[in-house]
Amino acid sequence: MLDWDDLRFFLAVARHGTLATAAKHLHVTQSTVSRRLTSLQERMGVRLLQRSAEGYMLTLAGQSIMQRVERVEAEALSVERAVSGHDVRLEGQIRVASSQMLTSHVLAGGFATLHARYPGLLIEAVADVPRDATTTVEPDVAVRLRRFEQHDLIVRSLGTIAFGLYGCVAYLGRHGEPDLGNGCAGHQLITLLDERDPSAQASWLTQHADRAHVALRADSYETQHWVAACGGGLALLPRFRADAEPGLRRLATPMPIPSAEIWLGVHRENRQVPRVRVVLDCLADAVRSRSSILNPPAAIPADAPA
Repeated sequence: MLDWDDLRFFLAVARHGTLATAAKHLHVTQSTVSRRLTSLQERMGVRLLQRSAEGYMLTLAGQSIMQRVERVEAEALSVERAVSGHDVRLEGQIRVASSQMLTSHVLAGGFATLHARYPGLLIEAVADVPRDATTTVEPDVAVRLRRFEQHDLIVRSLGTIAFGLYGCVAYLGRHGEPDLGNGCAGHQLITLLDERDPSAQASWLTQHADRAHVALRADSYETQHWVAACGGGLALLPRFRADAEPGLRRLATPMPIPSAEIWLGVHRENRQVPRVRVVLDCLADAVRSRSSILNPPAAIPADAPA
């Protein structure tokens, strides 16, 4: 009989491509992953993954069972969530997935409040990753700046984050004021790396800075912020961070830059679990208490250059 745990290791290697990365996400050693994968393949009498220069790739046999194993995974997770729904304790572990920026600058105060009120809770703050790249252990709660596509989640909007176009004072001194009516010709851009889910902010930048040169693509707003502050180019940044950065200046724009909505998501089976419920409420309060900071008035200060 097949062991679900072995299938779990097979999925991790198939998704991540290397034993080392799979081991990191499963919180085990690389040798454990190798041993469990070998055990599964010996039990089935067929090779499921083939090692190549690019990492582990699915064989034909592996491809034939991949979707079936993923369905088993989905059912196992559903059982776990259904059982945890009967847990009434205000203690235990809750995994919260979000971006580096949201975790550090928006949710951190909520985590501190949770610990003060419910010392038995353990919060695991993890990076928010696409669903097809996750491990078998999914987050209990997710907070992000894009809509959730999963139908098995309960979602709600917590507020909005205002954006601005920024350049370092030294950079603007070298390159001059950008001409947004002329596509920012002669300027450098710092953009987000992830193009799978184009945002309203990215669309705005494409429309108004199509003649600028993309000098760097980053995987987070935090990286964009610091590269812009160091003079690397123009960037669309959350105003609650960039307005307070001494070296950055927000530029006047002919058309307003769209705000980003903050979305909170939780599995349907988990939303009424008491410890999940208190985390949801506390994080929502943390975001809403900062609404005036996250979405300040749009006007450019009178003493700023036009």
